[in-house]
Amino acid sequence: MSIHPSLKIDTAGAQQKTVLSRIQRIKGLMKKGKWQDNQSVTGLPKTKILKIKTKKTKAAKAETPAAAAGAESKAK
Repeated sequence: MSIHPSLKIDTAGAQQKTVLSRIQRIKGLMKKGKWQDNQSVTGLPKTKILKIKTKKTKAAKAETPAAAAGAESKAK
């Protein structure tokens, strides 16, 4: 039995967050050493969000035939 299209989870909702909360921005400034204790929490400077992209490696594809060859040699 298949899932009805209206019940499927949309991958667009799983995108990376582009806006940080105030506490997340303050923590980021603390890590960079740009936060001062007497500083106001309103009017915080903008913080850049780094997007991390992962590339698919060719090693994973290369291991698949090697693993299959290893399984064949064990069977003999």
